[in-house]
Amino acid sequence: MRQGIHPAYGPVVFRDRAANHAFLTRSTMTSEKTIEWEDGHTYPVVDVEISNVSHPFYTGTARVLDTAGRVERFERRYGRQG
Repeated sequence: MRQGIHPAYGPVVFRDRAANHAFLTRSTMTSEKTIEWEDGHTYPVVDVEISNVSHPFYTGTARVLDTAGRVERFERRYGRQG
């Protein structure tokens, strides 16, 4: 690896404001805001709008589209072209 061309890689807290959930990981992202973590250390914090705790796919609240019903409704409305 060449020296001096890569961003700093260190611990960062990502905080999901919608679900009031935070997790500590390593990243190249930085922030001016900091937070004191459970271990007593202070880390930069990055606020995110959505994470696995609040995303509908992971929470099981995702809507399933009825594609068959949509096709039938289209065919009824515009007629089946032979």
